[in-house]
Amino acid sequence: MDEITGKLVVVTGAAGNLGKAVVKAFLNSGATVFGIDHREGRMEEFAQTAKYDNKFHPMEKVDITNMDSVLTLAKEINKSFGEIDVLVNTVGAFTMDAGVHDIDRKTFQRMMGLNVYSFLNATKAFVPQMIKKGYGKVISISARAALKGSTKMGAYAASKAALLRLTESLAAELKSENVQVNSVLPGTIDTPENRQDMPDADYSKWVSPEKLADVILFLASPDSDAISGAAIPVYGG
Repeated sequence: MDEITGKLVVVTGAAGNLGKAVVKAFLNSGATVFGIDHREGRMEEFAQTAKYDNKFHPMEKVDITNMDSVLTLAKEINKSFGEIDVLVNTVGAFTMDAGVHDIDRKTFQRMMGLNVYSFLNATKAFVPQMIKKGYGKVISISARAALKGSTKMGAYAASKAALLRLTESLAAELKSENVQVNSVLPGTIDTPENRQDMPDADYSKWVSPEKLADVILFLASPDSDAISGAAIPVYGG
């Protein structure tokens, strides 16, 4: 997409399966990408093997659940490059191990921290730049589970539902600022980890990270300027 060329894009969870697909999609479209991840080494390896004319900036060992760390990073990016155009928050976690009456506080807090507070911290850090610029795109990754509770998925479903409501609320709040805010709702993502956990599943029914990245790229483009507050289902086959 020519409209993406030259845009400044922040991708959180950039070393994950979906994060890497999103980073590649934006880089291949000519954007400058700041990849944020809490892990060390995985993005550096990717940066060395990919030839993107210094358009990829890996930022490792950043705890997205720590607001001060994210705010500091946002100021550094702003000072060196200017206001960002696109924020894609791919950070998230999944659990399916207890009924609602057996959910422990640690598990619930982990789901809320990675699925909800990651989004809150990222938007607090980067949305003010978009408001100042008078332009922006924010994309969250919710889940099909956000729409309905399921057996032993209460903590996960609750956190993804909270993320979806926050995304919708932010879209309403930024409507007058020319900042569009949307969410994608994947079904099961085709990753090595999911294949290992569900060896008997029909993988052809799952959605690939690359197909999800295509939808995210559309939501980041001017072609989606008339869309805000949407929850886009991307369930696969």
